[in-house]
Amino acid sequence: MRTQLDRIDRRILGELQRDGRLPIVDLATRVSLSPTACQRRVRKLEESGIISRYAAVLSAAALGRRVEAFVRVSIERQSRDVTLAFEDAIRARPEVRACYVMTGDLDFLLHVQVADLETFAEFSMKVLIGLPGVKDVRSSLVLDAIKRDEGLAL
Repeated sequence: MRTQLDRIDRRILGELQRDGRLPIVDLATRVSLSPTACQRRVRKLEESGIISRYAAVLSAAALGRRVEAFVRVSIERQSRDVTLAFEDAIRARPEVRACYVMTGDLDFLLHVQVADLETFAEFSMKVLIGLPGVKDVRSSLVLDAIKRDEGLAL
């Protein structure tokens, strides 16, 4: 069931996407509500699953992860066992920021961030190629990010 969002809900979500630590009193002021009414709406957005969690946004570069890549992976055969084994192995890899199951001419798309090219080469040629069912790996290194995740458009 899809939850209907009104203008105030959208403003609350926008403010929280910009600053998830915003005190409820400040949030209420920004969206022109009383703190009680604002808290009630935030709780409803959390309970409905629209707000799934709160998190800090970390700088990969500041943490020394300066090499970013998108890696296309094809697996040998599309059996449930091979797919599940690959997915389990990927979940355990800290270099993989995200993994998506894809349609078309590839099976998985990985978003990878590591410290340097040497680390990426080792991950790609020694770790990734050796994972269950991997048939083909093709990587594209990120040269620059024109736009990063800025939250969902509301």
